[in-house]
This record gives sequence, C-alpha cells and structure tokens, in this order.
Amino acid sequence: MTHALTTAMIFAAGRGERMRPLTDTCPKPLLEAGGKPLIVWQIERLAQAGIRTIVINHAWLGARIEAALGDGARWDVVLRYSPETEALETAGGIAQALPLLGEQVFVAVSGDVFCNFDYASLRANADKLQARSEPGMHLVMVPNPPFHPAGDFALRDGLLALDGEPRVTFGNIGLYDPRMFRDLVPGTRRALTPYYREAIGAGRASGELYPGRWENVGTPAQLQALDEALRSR
Repeated sequence: MTHALTTAMIFAAGRGERMRPLTDTCPKPLLEAGGKPLIVWQIERLAQAGIRTIVINHAWLGARIEAALGDGARWDVVLRYSPETEALETAGGIAQALPLLGEQVFVAVSGDVFCNFDYASLRANADKLQARSEPGMHLVMVPNPPFHPAGDFALRDGLLALDGEPRVTFGNIGLYDPRMFRDLVPGTRRALTPYYREAIGAGRASGELYPGRWENVGTPAQLQALDEALRSR
C-alpha cells in the first residue's frame, strides 16, 4: 500500500534580504517569474502530484501572501497558513505548524526554489519513512551549483553521509517525519541544519540526486534571468 503523501509545507517566512529592494514591498514568494509568483509554481507542481493540503508559514508581509493565494481552491488544494511574528527559521517553522501538518510524513520545500521536480516520485520513500520506528528524513540533492561548489553532504547508495565523496548540495526539498520536531517548543527559532546532521550521523537520512531543472532564486539578477528564460519558452 503506497503512502498517500497528501501534505506539504512551503517555507515562505524569510525576509529575502538579498532580494531587496524588491522585497521591501513584496514578500519574496510572491515575486513573479514567467508571469506567476514563485510560490505558485510550487503549489501547481505539488497539486499535480496529488498533494491536497499545503501549509505555508509566513512572517514578513504575510497578510499579502494570504490575500494573494486565498484558500487554494483554484489549484484544487487546501491552503493553510502558519503565521509567525518573526521568522522562526525552518525547524522552528515546522514546530509551529505541526498542528496543521498532522501525523504523516510530509514534503517541505522552500518558496523561492524553482524546479521541475516530480513530487509524486517521493511516495515510495515516504512509505519507508512512515514505516520506521525511529523518525528519519529523505533529502533531494542537486549537483553543486556555482555558488556552492563544495556541496553539503556526501551521497552514496541512497544514503547521506557527513563526510566523503561525491558531495552534492541540498535542493531545499525534503521528506520529514513530524515526530522529529515534537520536542521543539512552538515559537522557538531554530534552523534545520542540526536535524540534518543528527539524522545523517545516525544513519536515518536517505537521499537522491535530482539532475533536472533547479534554481535557488536568491537575487534580483537570478529572478530576472529565470523570468526571461520562462517567457522565452
């Protein structure tokens, strides 16, 4: 029986400092490329994969995100929002959103990533994670981009390692067991990095390499290049 993988989280709480001045008046996930907000490209891909509940955390100009996206009905999904007074980073954002995420393994992705990744392909790994007695994670890795040549972790035979070769870069797409975050008090500001290192060190983190279209849209120049590429398609 395959895991439905019906729930996703999109991280959308960041201030987008490198994207200023564009983000002074517009939350970064609503910046447009190819005629659509960055976050809408992700919502559409998640919906295509059969994911029906998407939790979006927000902090900076969060009301604009809710006003622009609404309840998700136009994409045949349910959008739920997890507001943060100040951005709690990724692990803190998950802990705050746990009541909305439920008990099942979920997929999480950054709202400023553009990719052609097929989220439906994660179902088998979600199954494996759901069946584990100890909570783990599965990370989607990408070839090292020019801005991160040293990579993040080693990937060998479907398992991630802290050291060794070949090294690849985390693509900001991951499957997570919500049990990992139950001890983190909601409202605590914490990154996911310590969770990655702990799970990888304990052998509880699998991974895969995605060689397809993937861009971390961090600067106005990167946004403009992506916009031009999408419009010329």
